[in-house]
Amino acid sequence: MTRLAVLLASVVIVAQAAAQPVTQPPVQPEWFAGAVTFMPDGYVAGMGFAADNTDPADTKALTGYIAAYPKTANDPKTPASAFDAGHMLVVTLNRVDGKLKAVSGELRPRDKAMIIEVARVISAARDETEYDALNAELQAKAKSLPAGTMPCDLHGWSDDKDPKGLNVRAAPDAKSKVLGTLPPPYKFKAKNGSENAPDSGWLTEFAIIGYTDGWFLIEGAQPPGKDYEGDAYPRNHPKPYAGRGWVAASKVGAQYANGDTRMGGLFQAPHTDANWMPAKTQFGNEISADGGPKKVLACSGFWALVESHDKVRGWWRRLCSSQVTNCS
Repeated sequence: MTRLAVLLASVVIVAQAAAQPVTQPPVQPEWFAGAVTFMPDGYVAGMGFAADNTDPADTKALTGYIAAYPKTANDPKTPASAFDAGHMLVVTLNRVDGKLKAVSGELRPRDKAMIIEVARVISAARDETEYDALNAELQAKAKSLPAGTMPCDLHGWSDDKDPKGLNVRAAPDAKSKVLGTLPPPYKFKAKNGSENAPDSGWLTEFAIIGYTDGWFLIEGAQPPGKDYEGDAYPRNHPKPYAGRGWVAASKVGAQYANGDTRMGGLFQAPHTDANWMPAKTQFGNEISADGGPKKVLACSGFWALVESHDKVRGWWRRLCSSQVTNCS
């Protein structure tokens, strides 16, 4: 594919994206429906990219591309990696009666030279090239993580209501040594309480730096309400274990943050060109950088595999731990 063809294809995608609401699925090329019939079993079609020739007068064979990821990419037992470029279905097209028609397709490992950035439909602080650089930095830092740990960069909180607190363990195993605990929700007395305080109390927040097999590797836990009430948390109450350790994924919550990508739904894989699925909040609205998922299941890089309140399971880029404002 020539640089000019890539540029023209990008312009086509931008024009399509700008003409549709933010929370609607992306517009696919006219040949997409026929092309996905060539997708091998075990893979899900993502975004279709414009062909390398869009001149209606040209009748020679053309080539289109469809991003492809494993069906198991959004399964918490086999979560996909944000660091794996995935595959592309390379589609041979013919022009019939002025329309492009897929005549064959072959799944190939994704070639960086063929990647066309999928235009975002909201204002974004970073583009995909910048996220590539951020991913590279994250992978470099991952050398300090335990073997087999997927590196992540997210923030969350403890959802465990047990008065004894949430155990932080030395290894991702329920039988491993307990290094310390994270305090349960805490309600400040009226004289210290903030008018923005959650009804159920402040939660213990932390950074999520890794994941493996149902466990999150965390660090930097803060006392409940630290960012909102200052040092008002009583000194005679349990202090959170602030070091590095493992907590069960089922006990972790978070809020959606602005991940510089499409709002209103989740991706089937941790990539912006994966299949996109609309999803709702607990109040029936399209998900956005306000509120959080029902479950946080896994993570990879800046992405989290979550389950929405209407039971859609997929990936969202960036989670935060703000308990009083949105994370836009």
